[in-house]
Amino acid sequence: MNKYTELARKTAETYAKTGKTIPVPEDLSEEFYRAQKGVFVTIYKSEGSKRNLRGCVGTFEPTKSNIAEEIIQNAVWASQEDNRFSPIQSDELDSLSYEVSLLEPPEQIYSTADLDSQKYGIIIKTVDGRTGLLLPDIEGVDSPAHQIEIAARKGDIDIEHEEFSLFRFTVTKFKE
Repeated sequence: MNKYTELARKTAETYAKTGKTIPVPEDLSEEFYRAQKGVFVTIYKSEGSKRNLRGCVGTFEPTKSNIAEEIIQNAVWASQEDNRFSPIQSDELDSLSYEVSLLEPPEQIYSTADLDSQKYGIIIKTVDGRTGLLLPDIEGVDSPAHQIEIAARKGDIDIEHEEFSLFRFTVTKFKE
């Protein structure tokens, strides 16, 4: 296990068992304390031979003073606040696996030709501030058009009738 997913796991497990958020550990590498990035924490539940999404929450830009704080915040949110799922309970912890995605700053693009659903995540934004985001390399998402459709739905954006801007970003994924 790597330090990124280990921190996400420890955070989610502690919160599920105690209802408390862990403090930032003191034994992490310097990057955890110095760097600021957007971070997504994704939690999967193993059910037989399948791995199903159990929670995924993140920030596309940093909201905390460092990566460690960002992972801790988003691990709690992914495990407890993802409105698509009930909060994770302590009796399911053994069946969970974690993925942490560190996001590079988004860049605006002007053509879908600049997208690759396996390489780039996307952000779609309207002038009134509604935003939809989709990470790259998502199982079942095989084209930029499909990626835009999903991100737009997440942001409640009608891509046929509303003006919007597109942004792309890359991620570094850490998986268990």
